[in-house]
Amino acid sequence: MEQVGRPVRRKEGRAKVTGEALYVDDVTQAGMLHGVTVRSSIPRGRITAVRFDPAVDWSEYVVVTAADIPGRNVVKLIADDQPYLASDRVNHPEEPIVLIAHADRARADDAARRVTVEYEPLPPVLSIDDSLARRDVIWGEDNIFKSYSVAKGDVDAAFGSEGAVIVEGVYETGAQEQLYIEPMGMLAVASPRHGVTVWGSMQCPYYVHTALAGLFKMPAERIRVVQMETGGGFGGKEEYPSVIAGHAALLAWKAGRPVKMIYGRAEDMAATTKRHPSRTRHRTAVTRDGRLLAMDIDFTIDGGAYCTLSPVVLSRGTIHAAGPYSCPNVRVRGRAVATNVPPHGAFRGFGAPQSIFALERQMDNVAAAVGLSPEAFRRRNFIKPGDTLAVGQTIKEPVDMGALLDHAFTVSEYHEKAARFARENPARQVKKGIGFATFMHGAGFTGSGEVHLQSVVTVEGTPEGTVRVLAASTEIGQGTNTIFSQIAAEALGIECDDVDIVQPDTSVVPNSGPTVASRTCMVVGKLVESAALGVKHALIDAGYLAASYSRGEFLSACKRYVSAFGAVRASSQYQPQGGLKWDDEKYVGDAYGTYAWAAYVAEVSVDLTTWEIHVDDFVAVQEVGRVINPTLATGQIEGGVAQAVGWALYEDVVWKDGRMANAQMTNYIMPTSMDLPAIRVFFEEMPYRYGPAGAKGIGELPMDGPAPAIFNAVAQATGTNPARLPLTPERLMMMMEKPVD
Repeated sequence: MEQVGRPVRRKEGRAKVTGEALYVDDVTQAGMLHGVTVRSSIPRGRITAVRFDPAVDWSEYVVVTAADIPGRNVVKLIADDQPYLASDRVNHPEEPIVLIAHADRARADDAARRVTVEYEPLPPVLSIDDSLARRDVIWGEDNIFKSYSVAKGDVDAAFGSEGAVIVEGVYETGAQEQLYIEPMGMLAVASPRHGVTVWGSMQCPYYVHTALAGLFKMPAERIRVVQMETGGGFGGKEEYPSVIAGHAALLAWKAGRPVKMIYGRAEDMAATTKRHPSRTRHRTAVTRDGRLLAMDIDFTIDGGAYCTLSPVVLSRGTIHAAGPYSCPNVRVRGRAVATNVPPHGAFRGFGAPQSIFALERQMDNVAAAVGLSPEAFRRRNFIKPGDTLAVGQTIKEPVDMGALLDHAFTVSEYHEKAARFARENPARQVKKGIGFATFMHGAGFTGSGEVHLQSVVTVEGTPEGTVRVLAASTEIGQGTNTIFSQIAAEALGIECDDVDIVQPDTSVVPNSGPTVASRTCMVVGKLVESAALGVKHALIDAGYLAASYSRGEFLSACKRYVSAFGAVRASSQYQPQGGLKWDDEKYVGDAYGTYAWAAYVAEVSVDLTTWEIHVDDFVAVQEVGRVINPTLATGQIEGGVAQAVGWALYEDVVWKDGRMANAQMTNYIMPTSMDLPAIRVFFEEMPYRYGPAGAKGIGELPMDGPAPAIFNAVAQATGTNPARLPLTPERLMMMMEKPVD
């Protein structure tokens, strides 16, 4: 029986629903201490003193400051700018300064409140505009972490074309908290003699491994990182686990005892990374009959106080800023700026949702300016095979955006509803609207990213005749363990239950790269498939297995081979897809091996009494190559749409002097099941030859399209032009009651 394309049960499902699965906070060790953090209370300043209350017997506590760090006081990632512990200055509220551990968590918390940090405050920079205007904050002379430029054709000449219609717009997006169910947590043991081992909740074990090696100035083989069951990540557990792992390990190093650190919800929300706020300026030139002539796009994201992953987020947002449209002249300028708020970082879609939101709102506005419907304008400008994207990449796959839009319109009854709402809205206090967005998302790392990673996966036979998959890719709720089992089983002609997925542990599994960027199924899954085929051919070449065989014959052959020779295993390392060329300096070429393509339709109600917006129906149509597991794939789309509804309408991070002022779930409002519509998911399948069984990446795509589809629906319902998300009732009220000049 084929394993790919079936809704097989989750590998870890039973353990999770029965409570057998162990999360880091379920684990204790003899003599374990609990660690807590003393954090900065101001956005920017020099530390003048750290005072410990003399009424406390500090000999009962383990106290760590920057002076106790045995290696480099740097969180190793892209730029060496973020310290593990601030020593002389702070650059954002909640910056770690002192670590404290005690056997009693309550006493550790109390001790942290008895530490006083004194500062010489410095003027903070708290907005994108402020950062661009000033030159004295954190990063060099211009406060810019990274900038990119994409250029195609002659934009200036196109804007000077006779008869060109010019449309301008500015669009803003706010921060968003990942709000995973399980907060950050790590357990560490560390000593000069035995090295450092951490267990915890994370997406990228080898990120943590690299960071700890530098922190302790220790050879890689003396560092061990083990991923425990992880209760969600969404990008939030990509880079930040390196920080909390380092803190727990530093306390354990000094204490000579195990140390566990588990953040409370308020600390997790206030101190960890969030989606980058953004501002996008669009200037678009079109012919009077609606043909795109030029796009001039300025895309800026707020990186916060340290670089973290801002260059990666900026890169994807810049590349996706011009979308799935054929335009002969494009200029995109992207920059990530420094501010004195906690560093922003990875979040599902990382950059693409921000720039696609702006683009899809702009496309509706451009259509209106030339007297076309949003549909007619897009159909006139959709990318087709043989056309080139903004980065100069020629589309070679058989993409048909018009067909995806047809499918979405049919199942959503778009035309019928749009006509009915237009007739009925004048008499309604609750206005109805329907809008859509069309977009694409590049699967895998950008350009040379995968070549740089050189990811490796190993598959091996066991003495019982089953097989094991060894990879560092993590199960964080999205189904990695299940789809890897399906891919390996399909390649070997066995069943999913015959495949075990080894717990990610850097002392055991090879580095298959981080669990990010919609790469796990497509890129790492392909390595699983290749390594599994390597095991199969090893058995055939050794004469233990015929070219054609049954499941039972494979299991028997594997068992006999392992009994005779001790091991049968094969590894597969990433090899770049032939024919792809990317220039990292000029930022032109084949940005991604493939793209997923989509058309989303949102139906909304807008109550002009309460100013509430409710999404009543949502249709998501996407082409994602071969679907490995229909249930898991549908869940990915539903979950991404739900998060994007929250980002669009509800989740408003309120900043006060650089600190998140609403860091609790009573006033950071996210949508519940009662706030969400039926999310109807449809797949088009065009297998991708370089993906396992033809699969593409899927996890981030559904974050990109819902917000602009919802906003376009609100614009249709109200006759307004919303351009800033989240569109809370307060913002909608102010926008609609603002006097017209």
